[in-house]
Amino acid sequence: MDKLKIEGGYPLNGEIVIGGAKNAALPLMCAALLTEESLVLDNVPHLQDISSLIALLEDMGVTTQREETRLTLTAKSVPRTLASYDLVRKMRASVLVLGPLLARFGTAEVSLPGGCAIGTRPVDLHISALEQMGAEIEIRDGYIHARTAPEGRLRGAEIVFAKKSVGATENLLMAATLAEGKTVLHNAALEPEITDLAACLTKMGAKISGAGGETIEIEGVETLSGAAHTVIPDRIETGTYAIAAAMAGGTVVLKNARLDLLAALVPVLQEAGVSIEENENGDITVSRRGNRLNAVDITTEPYPGFPTDLQAQLMAMLTVADGAGTVRETIFENRFMHVPELMRMGADITVHGSSALVRGVTRLKGAEVMATDLRASVSLVLAALTANGTTTVNRIYHLDRGYEALEAKLGACGAKLERIAA
Repeated sequence: MDKLKIEGGYPLNGEIVIGGAKNAALPLMCAALLTEESLVLDNVPHLQDISSLIALLEDMGVTTQREETRLTLTAKSVPRTLASYDLVRKMRASVLVLGPLLARFGTAEVSLPGGCAIGTRPVDLHISALEQMGAEIEIRDGYIHARTAPEGRLRGAEIVFAKKSVGATENLLMAATLAEGKTVLHNAALEPEITDLAACLTKMGAKISGAGGETIEIEGVETLSGAAHTVIPDRIETGTYAIAAAMAGGTVVLKNARLDLLAALVPVLQEAGVSIEENENGDITVSRRGNRLNAVDITTEPYPGFPTDLQAQLMAMLTVADGAGTVRETIFENRFMHVPELMRMGADITVHGSSALVRGVTRLKGAEVMATDLRASVSLVLAALTANGTTTVNRIYHLDRGYEALEAKLGACGAKLERIAA
């Protein structure tokens, strides 16, 4: 497996172009299954998760074409409504084919998903909601076997999610577009990626109101058409590089980003002593105001709260901040796996259940560390940028799932890092 070798202590100065949001692009790609016409997506990042979903869709019979950041998907003929284990195990988002397949073709066999080992993320919310729409579902041999009633269409329903779930909201939003009658989703997730999906589905002819709020109404239609849509910028990538600039020092301009998608992160960074400015073109300039950051406290929450996908990066920042800060994780029960690796670099962290107390040290030390999941991987990279000496981050295949050309983007700003092939 490839590894990253990073020499710490160099400030970051330059520009970083933010790519399209992985977590927005994946459900948009699945939406192509809802129509026989072509769906054209722009600003699609080159990431392993994108490639994995392309492989899954092509295995079903979807034709795809990539040109730079443009991806065209055509599901005119889908002879296989099977999402096999070999393809789904690589990425949890593959379960998002379930709703579209069931809505358009009336049948689906989808392997139970894989992805990062950051805790239990069950699909029971997806299944129970689809059952309320008339689907017959059985979990057997590691697969979700689903079909509609003999008449062949899902039925609109009033669905109340027991808890907020981005994936379940996306799956049901897509399924409801072709259902018979009206579907109302209560306690829907609020993430911008859901709003982006609803905007694309609307371009395809769906009748949706309320996306971005807790109640979404969908009036089912007979068919959907093709469309062209541009994926929103990746708010997690934006936040990651903003934290990198804060930790390493220097001034970094983040281009093609949107500050409004980071409402929970900006005040935290400002409290820590980070300057964040957005110009008229939408570019975001990030720099550290003093010689050392201030400690802050965060609690991860569903959007618009502090994102769990930025928790590991923020914890890395706290390891070199002045004072002690608390990180409380409320989304996933196993998302502190980066803590032992940060401690190998000299971090002072004490974990109590779902909370971690981080006492800042003056300087981390380079070490051999192991990446455990996508966001934990990048937190180790950020820590290495500020460490004294050389850090080697092993098992970086996680990084390729969510960060496009990370070493090139950081390297262009003055970081000293190189990928070492296995």
